[in-house]
Parts: sequence; C-alpha cells; structure tokens
Amino acid sequence: MTDRQRIGSTAALRKRHRGVLPAWLATYYREPIELTHGEGRHVWDAEGNRYLDFFGGILTTMTAHALPEVTEAVAAQAGRILHTSTLYLSSPMVELAEQIAELSGIPDAKVFFTTSGTEANDAALLLATAYRRSNQVLALRNSYHGRSFSTVGITGNTSWSPTSLSPLQTLYVHGGVRDSGPYARFSDAEFIAACVEDLEDMLGQAEGTVAALIAEPIQGVGGFTHGPDGLLAAFKEVLDRHGILWISDEVQTGWGRTGDHFWGWQAHGQSGPPDVLTFAKGIANGMSMGGVVARAEVMDCLDANSISTFGGSPITCAAALANLRHLLAHDLQANARRTGALLRSALESAELPVVREVRGRGLMIGVALRDAAAATAALEHARELGLLIGKGGRSGDTLRIAPPLSLTDAEAREGADLLIEALRRAGA
Repeated sequence: MTDRQRIGSTAALRKRHRGVLPAWLATYYREPIELTHGEGRHVWDAEGNRYLDFFGGILTTMTAHALPEVTEAVAAQAGRILHTSTLYLSSPMVELAEQIAELSGIPDAKVFFTTSGTEANDAALLLATAYRRSNQVLALRNSYHGRSFSTVGITGNTSWSPTSLSPLQTLYVHGGVRDSGPYARFSDAEFIAACVEDLEDMLGQAEGTVAALIAEPIQGVGGFTHGPDGLLAAFKEVLDRHGILWISDEVQTGWGRTGDHFWGWQAHGQSGPPDVLTFAKGIANGMSMGGVVARAEVMDCLDANSISTFGGSPITCAAALANLRHLLAHDLQANARRTGALLRSALESAELPVVREVRGRGLMIGVALRDAAAATAALEHARELGLLIGKGGRSGDTLRIAPPLSLTDAEAREGADLLIEALRRAGA
C-alpha cells in the first residue's frame, strides 16, 4: 500500500467512525489516528508513523507493548480454553487473587474480579452501601470514578458527568486539588486541617449513615492532582469514628506507577490501609480486567447470589499473572521512581512560560498549562514530533504523562526533549 493509499484508508476510517459510533465518544487530535501495533515503549499508526508512547492506552499498557511473557501466556491459555465464568473453579483466578490479596495490604482480604475500573468502582459502591445500609457516599471534588450510571453519579469532575441523576446521594469534600480553591495558600498541615474540618462539617450536615468515602490518591482524569501525603490518613481517623468505609480508587495509581509506593494509599497509610481497594488499567497490560479487594467482612456482606460472566476469565488472569510477575521481578516500581524523576527534573528546569505547574509522582506526571487551548496545541505538536501524551484537568488544561513502567533512561530523556519542544511551540 502506498502512502497516499494509507492516508486515504485512515480518512475513510474516520468517516466510518463518525457514522456509526456515538458523537460523545472522545478521540484525540484534529485528525484521529489508528494505532496498529507496538513494541516496548513505541507504537505505530496505520500510516506507518512511529511514536514514543507516553500515555500507554490511558495508563493501561503498564509494562510494555507486546511484552513477550504476556503474549506467550495469552497464546498458551487461548490454546487451552478462553472462557468458563465464575460458576466454575479457575486456577489462574485463584492464584491471581491470592497474590493481589497479599500485595494489597488489607488484612483478611478477598478479591472480586471485574472487566474494568468502572465496574470495579461500581462493585465497591455496591459492597459499601450494602454493608452500611446507606446510599450516602462521600467523594472528592474534581474526582473521576468511571462511566456507569452509579460512578458518573459520584464523579466530581463535571466534564465527565453527563447527568445529575444518581442512585446515590453524593457529598463532595475538599482535598483533591492542592493548587487552587479556598485552601490553596495554606501550608500542607493547614491544608489537611482545613479539609478535615470540612469533612467533619459535611458529616454534621448529612442525614443518616454515610456508607463510604471513595478517593483517588492521585486524581487521574482530574489532571494528576492530589492533596498532601497523609491527608487521607487524617480523613480515615474521622471515618473510623463514624464507622464509614474508605474506598481507595487505585485504578490509575496502583502497581507501583507512583514510584514511591506500590499503591497510592500508602502515601496516606499512617492510620492503616483502606477497607476497600479498587484496581484495573495496567494489571493485565491491555486485557480487560479490573477488581475489588476488601476485608472479608465487607466482601461477604451481600445476601443475594451473584456471578461474573467475564470477570476473572482464564485468559485475562493468565495475562495479569504474567504481567504482575514481570513487574515484580524487574522492580518496575523503582524504575518508575528513577525515570519519573528524570522526566520531572527536565520539565521543571526548562524555561517554559506556558507551564503553570508540574505535578504528580513517578511515571504519573501532570503538566498544567495556562489554558485548555495551549494543552490542545501541545497535544497536537507532540504527536507531530512523534510523542503520544494524554490530556485532562477540570478545564482540559493539563497534559498527562504516563509511559509504560519499563521506560528506559534514554527514552525518558528523548521524551522530555520532545515534550519540551511541543510546549515551546504551544506557547509561541
């Protein structure tokens, strides 16, 4: 196929996409691209262009594209059996659940597998509301927890919440955004104290029994914002006094991506682990998997039968087991800490007037720009230069940098150079 034919084929696919898929289904770039294959930290589009991937399918290609251990595990399992459902025993599901329960830090933990982070958070809300017999939920402002009816209803970022209708009564508290709002000028200790006071005040106004607080340790779609370390620990002391559960949404912060910790909640672990933890994204390196970890007392509280047709399927569990073993054997958490520090140092030392703030930790870096137009321009310029990045923030003004955790030092420097050039062009 000639270059002209490939370009024509992509243009035709864009037209077909618009004709048959929802208008609200977001795509990147003025002229969306189709990614056809990948290897390591690189991907190629249908027109043959090669990109350094700094977004990993929204933080989902956790270790590397086409990781041999994962592709081999998937192929081997596919040759045996693809699907059984939770109505039958499954060695891969039990083995994976045992490893995740141990890694979670939650005592007496049990694991329920789903097919996505949305479904994982949905299941966590079901458990919490059934356990506490209440439909009241606390969430952080600027949060994002999924696209189902229940998770949209607790999402604090209105850009991703198309309806105010909800089966839950959601009460929003401060704490997810450090650099704006009424507490922005406070010291970390003052910020935590003010957020705790806000939480206490909200609970004083709540009628009935609040079921749970759900919080992302670092807000993903919100632009990689987060409060000071220890904030959620201070919240937990209040929650424990009232018997309220803490759900830690680790869909984007789990598996060592932050570098400093294996789970995001561990930056807030002074008062103990969460009661419930949700995960998804990178665990199966692109296969569709999510899940919930909870204390057995909470997990076993449902008094009706349930199954999962696709959750914990043999093939996704095989992929996740291979991926998790690779991540642990190669200490990719430490690699995320080192390469993330390289990236952040390069960005912070560059003189870029268009940049308001560089935030996040490990290989979860947010670059807040002066406005949404600059972020959109930077996204386009980065693609033109051969770099794929993400975008988010309450106003769409933040670039999201989240490469696979096997990123090399050389690739970190290359990506930083490309991103800095894209930012210079966006600020011109």
